[in-house]
Amino acid sequence: MTEPKRMMKIGINMVQNGAHNSGWRHPDADPDIANDFEGYARIIRMAEDAKIHFMFLADGAAVRIPHRDAEELSYHGHIDRFEPLTLLSALAAVTSKIGLICTASTTYNEPYTLARKYASLDHISHGRAGWNLVTGWSEDEAQNFNRDTLMEHAQRYERANEFVDVVTGLWDSFDDDAFIADKETGQYFRPEGMHVLNHKGEFYKVRGPLNLRRSPQGHPVIAQAGSSGPGRELGARVADIIYTGQKDLKLAQEFYADMKARVAAAGRDPAKVLVMPGMMPVIGATEAEAEARMAELKSLVHPQVGMQLISKTFGDLSHLDPDDLVPLPLPESNGVKSARDQWERRLRETPMTVRQVYEEISISSGHCVVSGTVETIADHMQTWFENGACDGWNLMEPYFPGGAEDFITKLIPELKRRGLFHTEYEGKTLRESLGLDPVPNKKTQPGEVASQSEDRIAISH
Repeated sequence: MTEPKRMMKIGINMVQNGAHNSGWRHPDADPDIANDFEGYARIIRMAEDAKIHFMFLADGAAVRIPHRDAEELSYHGHIDRFEPLTLLSALAAVTSKIGLICTASTTYNEPYTLARKYASLDHISHGRAGWNLVTGWSEDEAQNFNRDTLMEHAQRYERANEFVDVVTGLWDSFDDDAFIADKETGQYFRPEGMHVLNHKGEFYKVRGPLNLRRSPQGHPVIAQAGSSGPGRELGARVADIIYTGQKDLKLAQEFYADMKARVAAAGRDPAKVLVMPGMMPVIGATEAEAEARMAELKSLVHPQVGMQLISKTFGDLSHLDPDDLVPLPLPESNGVKSARDQWERRLRETPMTVRQVYEEISISSGHCVVSGTVETIADHMQTWFENGACDGWNLMEPYFPGGAEDFITKLIPELKRRGLFHTEYEGKTLRESLGLDPVPNKKTQPGEVASQSEDRIAISH
């Protein structure tokens, strides 16, 4: 039997007001879309018509931008945003095929609450939910959750490993066929089909079971974006999608090979874990037009905004002129260590000015940016895909709505023409669409129902 042709997986990364921090200033941008549900819905329905696999909504529970006062903060375009699970639940009602993935942190949530919310979204969407698992990286978030400082990197990942085990255990609280709802006998579910987690670990104590039927996918899809050593280990162990920010082919190939090897070492099938870097296409009818559009986007970055955005990774560079070279070595970071390490390596090979760095980070949140015609951008995507650098892409828009409409209506058709992207969804659930295997119930720990005279659950030990 002939193996089906390998196809790119593609998501649309919905950053409020666009991935470019100053994209809201573009003449064609809608600066109010961050709080406009109808605006989100129009774009997602367009993405669904184009057969894009999923929407990806990054998030943080804070205004996560370094600032000293409101005056400094007032120049930034990434301030206001919907709570993501609320937004995705609403979008589930106006779509039918596209996957719905959003971020929730293991540092600032409880496993039971998170497990219940994502399982609920999976039911509401008929099997299209996904959790982007992050540990949090911002002092600003920490200060919104009873902390003065960000938890140390190593501890964040220790907690995250236990957290995800609790969540996936809770998702297996009931067999798929446990709820029989037998009106004649009066029995609502089979007692042997319930499994009580009764987890007692270093960081969490969670009895369970989850008060919800097993969701359509069994487990919602898990995406994971940490690229540090502990982040890669966690992703290799539990993730279905690895989201990354590689910027050049060589680094992307190294990351891809490393992740596939780690997945295999974890006893999983590397073909069933998808590596999907973020990429912002800037499309022009000609190369010259694309260059002009890129220059226009860079010109929108206010220097005060740029300096603040890079301070987390590069330290305070306000004493430098924007046209000075970035000094090395970069300061150590308790935040996104992989971003710091990747930038240090890159700057040692190709020195850049402060302005060049902040323009790039502002435009795409530090991800890969490719400008050109539809054909040259598709060439770039195809080269990475066919040369061991990725399994697909998370496409980012510099601003809404035009930045997203550009790649939905121009780039996606070119990828279909080349036979690199599907023309129909392959199944009803997100797992089916992505070619991922169903998740069997691990039957974590058996439970039994107490006698009919009692109204409690007796947990067997």
